[in-house]
Amino acid sequence: MISTSIDVSASNFYQDFDITWGDGRAKVLNNGELLTLSLDKASGSGFQSKNEYLFGKIDMQLKLVLGNSAGTVTAYYLSSQGSTHDEIDFEFLGNLSGDPYIVHTNVYTQGKGSREQQFYLWFDPTADFHTYSVLWNPQTIIFYVDGTPIRVFKNSESQGVPYPKNQPMRVYASLWNADDWATRGGLVKTDWTKAPFTAAFRNFTATACVWSAGKSSCSSTNSNSTKNSWLSQELDLASQARLKWVQNNYMVYNYCTDTKRFPQGLPPECTLINS
Repeated sequence: MISTSIDVSASNFYQDFDITWGDGRAKVLNNGELLTLSLDKASGSGFQSKNEYLFGKIDMQLKLVLGNSAGTVTAYYLSSQGSTHDEIDFEFLGNLSGDPYIVHTNVYTQGKGSREQQFYLWFDPTADFHTYSVLWNPQTIIFYVDGTPIRVFKNSESQGVPYPKNQPMRVYASLWNADDWATRGGLVKTDWTKAPFTAAFRNFTATACVWSAGKSSCSSTNSNSTKNSWLSQELDLASQARLKWVQNNYMVYNYCTDTKRFPQGLPPECTLINS
């Protein structure tokens, strides 16, 4: 069998996504090239991909809520369904005007999360679109911002840590009110006089294995072909140096160093390099 993957380019939101909630607050514009989500006091909004994926390189460009975004969360993530779901999260925690956004990342395996790492960004994510990516293959999950890796979650099944590899996931995005926790632990509330809050999405691409009718569009017989090199991709030395630069200069929380939270000992994957 020849290995194939779907390569979605020149994304069209009409073709690739369904608006799932928000009662008209999510809008597809520019002939399907742009999707905006908005939040007001009554409701937020969200959308999900039509396709499910089992491994892939997922890219989306986002422009986050401008100005005083305190209390709001813009979420962009992959997830399966059910109580033992897998999930790979980007969440962008809003802040008061002039204060930096926090990029909140998490990985759920078989329904268990609590693997948060948080970062500041080295640019203003409200001024323009930037690319946020997830590489998910059988060996590793890598979070990227504009092509720079910010986080790696390696397959640590040998350490007894479950890894997302059996449950196909959809791509989701939403904009919602989380002022009970999002900004300074819930101390700063959403200022509804600034509503509606709006985030914009464009240029979705998925170089990925599409899961349909119980089968993957990728075979395992030829996964090392050039076309599917992402299936075995890991960080090279230059990318490892960039990762270290981000983690040394922009990481603001790492569950793997939070000994107060884990008095019985840190999670086993935290002993691995670049976990």
